[in-house]
Amino acid sequence: MSRIGRLPIAIPAKVEVAVDGNVVSVKGPLGESQQKIASKYITVKIENGHVIVERNAEINEARAAHGLYRQLIANMVNGAVTPFSKTLIIAGVGYRAAVQGNKLVLNIGYSHPVEFELPSGVKAEAKEGDDKDKKTLQVVITGMSKEAVGQFAAKVKAARPVEPYHGYGIHYSDEVVIRKEGKTSGKK
Repeated sequence: MSRIGRLPIAIPAKVEVAVDGNVVSVKGPLGESQQKIASKYITVKIENGHVIVERNAEINEARAAHGLYRQLIANMVNGAVTPFSKTLIIAGVGYRAAVQGNKLVLNIGYSHPVEFELPSGVKAEAKEGDDKDKKTLQVVITGMSKEAVGQFAAKVKAARPVEPYHGYGIHYSDEVVIRKEGKTSGKK
């Protein structure tokens, strides 16, 4: 039995969960979302204020889908109450970030500003970093869907990868940036 899949998902007080055939719907204070269960080996039930995900076969496909769908439903339930967030650090001289309407606009060393359309249900906030010399910016991306937040954060991060010598570029706040030593003269 899957160690992740067998765990019941507690339903918080402000969240409603409904199962209609192979579609699980979650509605909460931050919005609503749906997940289609694409595996014929997985069944979802609601019992005693908990969501139970069960599998009806012991084949590899069923075992893999069991933990996957349980975690996707758990993320939907958690996201309905508390939003998921990713923090990006933008480091570089002259780099700027701003949210203008439904767009995240970055000036990150290119000849033109780089604009990203915010997906539905995802919000972004640009603010000064807590670095002493104020060369860094923070962009906080929040939303109900963990998948949408992570995908948008990865898309923004890919716009300017971190270069290894000065550390300029975009990286996650919890990511370790490995720096290389610069060139040295041949004299000792």
